[in-house]
Amino acid sequence: MTTGYCVAMTTADTPELADRVAAALVEQRLAACVQIMPISSHYVWNGKVRRDAELLLLIKAKSSDFDAINAAVKLLHSYEVPEVIRLDIADGDPAYLGWIASVTR
Repeated sequence: MTTGYCVAMTTADTPELADRVAAALVEQRLAACVQIMPISSHYVWNGKVRRDAELLLLIKAKSSDFDAINAAVKLLHSYEVPEVIRLDIADGDPAYLGWIASVTR
């Protein structure tokens, strides 16, 4: 059983893009919080193994807002196929989950 809340994830190749996406999601009240952290990504793209520095965005939100989050990320993103995935929160501190509810749409 899930709580109705999730952590959505995406990546960005520049701090400017990461900040633009985070700001838009919070300003549109689709996310209560977006954390940005540097990562090293290893992946296959266009038949080649790649390794790039990226920024991971952890987006705390309501599960019901995931489709809108996905659309907003795709609209703002520079990648041809941006990562946008949802991890449902099975359980969490009630006060924290209540805060997410209070600051999102």
